[in-house]
Amino acid sequence: MKYFCKTAIGVTEQLALLQARGLLIHDERKARCLLESVGFFRLSPYMLPFQRTGDTGQGFLPGSSFCGLTRLYEFDRKLRLLVMDAIERVEVAIRAAITHHMAPAYGTHWYTEPQLFQREYRHQKLLNKIIRKQADACRNYQRECHRIDLSKASSTRKEHLKQQRMKDSYSRHYALTYLEPPLMPAWAVMEEISFGELSHLYAGLAKDGDKKAIARRLALPGPLVESWLHSLNAIRNICAHHARLWNRELGIRPELPKRVNFLWPRGLSQQISNTRVFTILCILNLLMRRISPDTDWGRRLHSLIGDCPETHLLSMGFPTDWYKDPFWAVSEGSI
Repeated sequence: MKYFCKTAIGVTEQLALLQARGLLIHDERKARCLLESVGFFRLSPYMLPFQRTGDTGQGFLPGSSFCGLTRLYEFDRKLRLLVMDAIERVEVAIRAAITHHMAPAYGTHWYTEPQLFQREYRHQKLLNKIIRKQADACRNYQRECHRIDLSKASSTRKEHLKQQRMKDSYSRHYALTYLEPPLMPAWAVMEEISFGELSHLYAGLAKDGDKKAIARRLALPGPLVESWLHSLNAIRNICAHHARLWNRELGIRPELPKRVNFLWPRGLSQQISNTRVFTILCILNLLMRRISPDTDWGRRLHSLIGDCPETHLLSMGFPTDWYKDPFWAVSEGSI
């Protein structure tokens, strides 16, 4: 352990420091704008590919420029947006898949039945969340009604506004409309819980038959869906908090197919490392094709990578000539 003794410096000093370390800055105005709007600390991980390995002074390789650094940062930002686009579709699809199987099989309020979940699953926590959700919705509605009553609107207008406010959310509408059952139906709950909670709910189902039936709606084995949802939730959190995705090592590694009876990248199996973002991108490309057969998501990824020569694909786990694999169905001439 040692004392932290670094001092804070302003943007002018930061630019001078980068130049002193050998980074070419052709447009100081643009460089200053990026540092002011993004921050030196957030940009620093993107500097690593441009720096000399083992250089304690953090000197830059000859020819390294702030423009290249900016392109790499922008690539990562666009990659997060592309990944979030796919995860959103996957999230909506798995919510629907769970509802389409569980509700017809076990009723409109199946999630309230503890026997449908494993003993380790925190079932009461789920119920408490929905109870709080509805109670908060009712309290908010009462406050809004009080403000409406204090307004100078006519009685007819006040009543109309109250009716409109009642419909602002289903949790509010259900609690104010129905006496029994006390909690909203399962298909509404599936839209209220977070992606992480959804992942835990799927993993916590007691019957493997239910998991398999839900996974079949995506034409996948149940264990893969369970593992992939867990990993995708972690990636979603990275993207939602605007953290670096580009060359990240995966903290939660997804399970890979043991036997493949569907189109899958050559060589990507349990026997190889699955610690890099390429694995996640393969999973998303497969899921997007299952959810939306006409998707161009893989081509958009290919185009994004082609626009940034500073990407350093090896650090993302990409194999050489990855786009020639039939799994991606991208022609060499389209880059």
